[in-house]
Amino acid sequence: MNWRSIRVFFFDLDGVLSVGKESPRYLGGREVIRKIKADGKRTIVLTNDSTHTRSEILDNLAKLGFDFTPDEILTSSYLTALYLRDKFGDASFFLVGEEGLRKELEGAGHRQTSDQPDAVVVGFDRQLTYWKLDHAMRVLRNGALLVGSYGGAVFMSDRGPALSAGPIIKALEYASGRRAVMIGKPSPRMFHLALRITGEASKNSVMIGDQLETDLLGAHRAHVHTVLVLTGVETRETIRVSKLKPEVILESVDGLLDLV
Repeated sequence: MNWRSIRVFFFDLDGVLSVGKESPRYLGGREVIRKIKADGKRTIVLTNDSTHTRSEILDNLAKLGFDFTPDEILTSSYLTALYLRDKFGDASFFLVGEEGLRKELEGAGHRQTSDQPDAVVVGFDRQLTYWKLDHAMRVLRNGALLVGSYGGAVFMSDRGPALSAGPIIKALEYASGRRAVMIGKPSPRMFHLALRITGEASKNSVMIGDQLETDLLGAHRAHVHTVLVLTGVETRETIRVSKLKPEVILESVDGLLDLV
C-alpha cells in the first residue's frame, strides 16, 4: 500500500476509536484524525452500529474529543435507508432492531408497519422476542424483502465480544427460506455506497478495523486497502490462523501516526 495515494480513511467505531455502546470509552485516534484532516484527506466513520442514529454517534464522539462532521458518519442504518430509497422510493418496513435503526429509516421517509411491508429490516436487537421473529418470518414468506443492516456475528462490548445482528438474520433466512440483502460489513455493498458518497476510488481508500470477518473481509471484497488494530475482537493468534490477512497490523489506531 502506498500511503501517499490514500485519500479516504474509513474508521470502524467499536474496538477501534471507542468501546461500549451506551457509555463509550475512548480507545484512540484523536491525533490521527487531526493529522489526516490537516493533510487535506478525508476521514469517515464507517460503522455497523445500528443502535444509534448518526447524530447520537456524532455527539458521543465529540464527548471523546473527536472533531467529526455529520457527513463523516456513515452507519449501516443510514446506508440501509439509502438502499431502500434506491429500490422502493418510500418503503414500508417491519423492524427487527432498535430505535436508532427505526429513526434513520423514518428520517429517510420510510414507514414502519406490522402489515405486509415491502421489507423486513434487521439489525442488532436487545429487545428481540419470539413474536418479532415469528411475524418477520410470516411476512417474508408472503413476499417481503429481507434486508440485513449488517451481518457481523459479534461486536466488541465492555464485556468483550458479544452477540450481534448476524445470528438474528441467519435465523430468519433459515425459517423463511429467503436470502438477505446485506448492507453493512462484511458486505462490499457498504463500501460501494460509501465510495459513491465520497467520490473516491477503492484503490485510494483504506479501512481501519478490529475484525477480520466484518471490517477486513468487506474491504477486501470491495478492493479497499486494510489495516487491523488489536484493541478489539482479534488477536495475533486469530490472525495467524485466518486465511484473510490484513495489509497492516497495529497495536492500536494511534500507530497510524507513524505511517500517515
